[in-house]
Amino acid sequence: MAVIAGAFLASGLVPASSAGAAPATKADPDTAALAGALTKQEVAWGECSFPSVAPATEAALKKVKGLACATVQVPRDWHDPRDGNTIGVRVSKTATAYPGTGRQGIALVNPGGPGGEGLPWGAAMAMRSPVLASQYDFVGFDPRGVGLSTPLTCSYTVPDSTDQNVISRAKAEGCLKNPLTKFITTEQTAYDMDFIRVLLGEKKISYIGYSYGTWLGTWYATTFPGKAHRFLLDSSTDASRSTLEKTWDLQPRSRDRQFQDALLPYMARNDAEYKAGTDPFEIRRDWEEAGGTREFAGMLNAAWFIIPAMYDTRQYPSAASMVAALIKKPATAGTDAEKLEQVVAEALTTPGLTDANKAFLAKGKKNALEAIAKKNSVERKASYQGGAEVETWDAAFEAIRCQDGQWNQNLRYWNYWQADLTVNAPFIAPIMAQSGAPLCAFWPTANAKPAPDQRTFPKLLVAQAELDAATPYEGGIATANGLPGAKMISVDNEGSHGIFPYNTDCVDDPIVAYFQTGLTPNEKFTGCQGLPLPGEDTTVEVGGNLGHNGKIKIKMLTPQVRKANEIVRELLEGAVTPEAGEKGMPASS
Repeated sequence: MAVIAGAFLASGLVPASSAGAAPATKADPDTAALAGALTKQEVAWGECSFPSVAPATEAALKKVKGLACATVQVPRDWHDPRDGNTIGVRVSKTATAYPGTGRQGIALVNPGGPGGEGLPWGAAMAMRSPVLASQYDFVGFDPRGVGLSTPLTCSYTVPDSTDQNVISRAKAEGCLKNPLTKFITTEQTAYDMDFIRVLLGEKKISYIGYSYGTWLGTWYATTFPGKAHRFLLDSSTDASRSTLEKTWDLQPRSRDRQFQDALLPYMARNDAEYKAGTDPFEIRRDWEEAGGTREFAGMLNAAWFIIPAMYDTRQYPSAASMVAALIKKPATAGTDAEKLEQVVAEALTTPGLTDANKAFLAKGKKNALEAIAKKNSVERKASYQGGAEVETWDAAFEAIRCQDGQWNQNLRYWNYWQADLTVNAPFIAPIMAQSGAPLCAFWPTANAKPAPDQRTFPKLLVAQAELDAATPYEGGIATANGLPGAKMISVDNEGSHGIFPYNTDCVDDPIVAYFQTGLTPNEKFTGCQGLPLPGEDTTVEVGGNLGHNGKIKIKMLTPQVRKANEIVRELLEGAVTPEAGEKGMPASS
């Protein structure tokens, strides 16, 4: 079942020197000088291909004005750029900005990950925000180690053990033997970004980063503050830290929070469609009595249907239909694949599903079936007594998040961490338990994200949704408070991951105005109301409360989450009375 777990994952005063004058600021690294002869390379711009997107989407992106792609050569190691080793970085550019004084330069885009393929995102942002496209030429790129750039793949000998920690240690040790691995870091990518600026002949860059892209954007703005123009950190990691560990530490708990505080109440309010009951706590009880995520069917449901819907709450009907289907008709016969087919078929009978919802369910089923096939393959190999197997895997995600700063390597800490999840995040805990300690717990590194200089760090914006389950609100708050001069736009009662453009004046207007003028809101926090969920006319208050200062006051363990966790503990301890058990039995149909 480890296969299923693998699917997851104020400005201050400048201190005066003793002489009464501010100390000299450190100059930005000169990537043009560092790259030497590579600065004069002939960049062969040509037609783009985006294999990571659907054909219809690719066709639409290719219509963006001035779209062209090229592979540029960058030093493999920016700390030793003259050693003769280079790697390729695939870049896309657009030409949408009006010529003349209205043009503000280029804006790079990163969709997250780590390891997200960003090549299509220059054209995508031009389509998503035509107002900004009239002033910026958007640039997409696959970061080093990813996609059509020089990829990072790692191999390791699969140990003769079912202990996931033993397997993870072997994976980490195997990957560190690849000579490319140590150069696949956010620091190196930040230098690549600046070199793209050099090759395009621009003085500065602007930037829109989503999710992990906020970490990358912060690293660039810290290293090259003099080259940073306008920067948006959308759905931010905790960029106040020197490592990504805290962001991933928050993530499991925030998924439990969105499940209980938003998805289940949505189901309860829309009982006419889902027929799972009008009390979110009774729905939770029924879900847990059907096995919850402690059963393989529930793990599949969470991994491929519920959690993906948390990234885009327009898919709440899809996730709700799967939760209801597993409660009402839990499959009891057949293979895992056959049981999955039965649950999805039941979910598709939910009234009111849109074509987009049905496509989401179809994609989720495809991914889940592939996960089942892989699980079966792993189990067959585990029973095979032949020679040692060598497994190869795409390693950019783990290499980046593990090498950007040292994670805790004490396994006792991770055992405690998992035990805490079991109590305080029982929706996600069984899935996390399958993968043992994070791979980063076995991956030593000497890297750490540098701290921003309050005298030079550029003013930027942070946009954050209250119930974001991938990069929790707490991380966005820490970023806004930890980066000098940063301002934050909070979206109350919203759970989607990736906000801009949100298509409300409250959210989009200050972001657009910032990119156009450089002006940020007067107040540190701007509070905006979220949009209604699918099929609803008004936005329902969930989670925390929006304060008068624009900051949302919310706890990770909200009263609703605490009550739900008590229900789970009662069930697991066998403390449910027969009457309560009968009340919580799945409804017949």
